[in-house]
Amino acid sequence: MNDEEALAALAALAHPTRLAGFRLLVRHEPEGMATGQLVEATGLSQSTLSTHLAVLVKAGLVQPEKRGRNFIQRAQMDRLRA
Repeated sequence: MNDEEALAALAALAHPTRLAGFRLLVRHEPEGMATGQLVEATGLSQSTLSTHLAVLVKAGLVQPEKRGRNFIQRAQMDRLRA
């Protein structure tokens, strides 16, 4: 990970809501969590959670994976370690 990517990841995690959501995903690795489960666990609205997830995805910290009807959100542990 270069400096620019590291700064983007750190900036994404600097928001308390995104940090809490990311920590929740880390605790649920390797299976990840469905987006609906994240909504329930965080108490956020679907749209608010989606906005925060988009920032984490753009920073490369979260990867959504389509499984049937659900999107499973997974923390990118290799990226975090980098």
